[in-house]
Amino acid sequence: MSLPHAILTALLERPSSGLELTRRFDKSIGYFWSATHQQIYRELGRLEEAGLIRALPSEGPVRGQKKQYEVLPGGSAELARWVDERQDPKPMRDALLLRIRAAAVVGPQGLAAELRRHLELHRAQLAEYEAIEAKDFPAGRNADSDRLRRLVLHGGIALEGFWLSWLEEALAEVEDMTGPGTSGPGAPAGA
Repeated sequence: MSLPHAILTALLERPSSGLELTRRFDKSIGYFWSATHQQIYRELGRLEEAGLIRALPSEGPVRGQKKQYEVLPGGSAELARWVDERQDPKPMRDALLLRIRAAAVVGPQGLAAELRRHLELHRAQLAEYEAIEAKDFPAGRNADSDRLRRLVLHGGIALEGFWLSWLEEALAEVEDMTGPGTSGPGAPAGA
């Protein structure tokens, strides 16, 4: 996925200003494709230069008013082309996995505490996804766009379930090597 396609998707859902896009990224697309405020504004300029989006005409004086953007037919065509394109899965890059691999060489000191922290973070993320599902996808809503959005959300829920299961297994392994409740050699948890 690329940022231009994420922005085109968001703008096709609803014309928005750069600030509104940033907020929407934080609440939806940002769960699986993050971007900073500056990256979004930079990309809006590129998309506008490429003729894929345009700023909507303002109703009043432009000074101090947020530009609202909409997708032009060329932008819709580009997004449709991209959806149809083949793309291979990307390798996972996660620092925690690399840290565990390093711990195999230097020892698992402090790793149990970090695994517990990650467990809590993933539990919180799962709870957030489940709250979104309850709020945004009540029973009986079956529009095609809702079905596909829910499918993405279910992917996030399943991924969090995987992380919880794997982190519990990893924590059990590390505690078996270092002793339960330790965050380092001989140190109690939280030390």
